[in-house]
Amino acid sequence: MTCIFCAIVAGDLPSHQIAETDRALAFMDINPATRGHALVIPKKHAADLIEIAPDELAACSALAQDIAGCALDRLGADGVNLVNACGVAAWQTVFHFHIHVVPRYAGRDGLEMPWIPTPGDPVEIAEAGALLR
Repeated sequence: MTCIFCAIVAGDLPSHQIAETDRALAFMDINPATRGHALVIPKKHAADLIEIAPDELAACSALAQDIAGCALDRLGADGVNLVNACGVAAWQTVFHFHIHVVPRYAGRDGLEMPWIPTPGDPVEIAEAGALLR
């Protein structure tokens, strides 16, 4: 099966492109969570956050930062979420690395946090931290 985002990079599928660098491409999400929801992808295929090369990740992050600034300045957004999903369990549905740039409109966009922040078990936090060190 052909990667839908690789097809967009190749020009074989239409997209509403909004920004481009030598390594990254930004275009509007066709299933937007909010007004101005965009996607930033590397031009070179990488399935996810683990597979993408550090320089490609940096290029995508820089372009996402630019798009986020535009959302604040030009769309009147009150904030911006950058979202990446890595793996099916993390809600990844297109297996070409991408960053969602989601403009937020305080009290007006209907989005909620996907979890409720609650204090964790300090021992479990320390154990997980030790494994991630």
